[in-house]
Amino acid sequence: MAVEAEKFGSDGKLWSLCKRPFWQSRNAAPPSYSSSSSSSSNLSSRHNAQQLSRIQESVERPTLYSASTVSYVAKSLLPARRRLRLDPPNKLFFPYEPGKQVKSAVGIKNTSKSHVAFKFQTTAPKSCYMRPPGGILAPGESLVATVFKFVEPPENNEKPVDQKSRVKFKIMSLKVKGEMDYVPELFEEQKEQVVVEQVLRVVFLDPERPTLAMEKLKRQLAEAEAALESRKKPPEEAGPRIVGEGLVIDEWKERRERYLAQQQVEGVVDSM
Repeated sequence: MAVEAEKFGSDGKLWSLCKRPFWQSRNAAPPSYSSSSSSSSNLSSRHNAQQLSRIQESVERPTLYSASTVSYVAKSLLPARRRLRLDPPNKLFFPYEPGKQVKSAVGIKNTSKSHVAFKFQTTAPKSCYMRPPGGILAPGESLVATVFKFVEPPENNEKPVDQKSRVKFKIMSLKVKGEMDYVPELFEEQKEQVVVEQVLRVVFLDPERPTLAMEKLKRQLAEAEAALESRKKPPEEAGPRIVGEGLVIDEWKERRERYLAQQQVEGVVDSM
């Protein structure tokens, strides 16, 4: 029995050794991962070093844009400063009369400290025009511009409300150096300095219905017509000038008499 037990014990011991994996044997050393961990840490450190060097290069790299380009981009992002004040500010009111040419008006005032040129543009140049189409305003100067539009008859029972977004007007401004004659080429030569003041949309009014907008439109149109008539009149000659105590002298007659007298003297000298 003792021998059998001893054999059983030895066989059990051997079986337990066979069941145990080979790397868990008493004499075998546990596996080492130091080499792989050190290699991965080296790779990560190299990657971090490369990223750091790239960041330093991007910081130290000279900029490719000049100062003027940067300032131009910055100005384009900022809202443009208005040079003109419009009345109405964003609409053009027209009486709705299908098949007829109707008129609207807009007041324009230069609110800047320099001379400003303005110009009209429209999406329908064949059926609309402006008077004046452009001009130059001195600081604080204002005028009333007249806008003409042909109202087409409605199609398919179309309402006037449906037509208000079809035609639009745009007013642009340009700062100029002092007083000069207006030419449309100014806006082509200095495109970068042109500012879009406002885009005006068309709004139709019922001419038979009295409204505040219609009354204001009539006043503006009357003011524009009066200004146009005053520009058409020739400049009036200077009236008589009073000198001393009630002595009236006609300057034009005085100049003519001097001229005739000078001509007579020159004629006498030539004859001699």
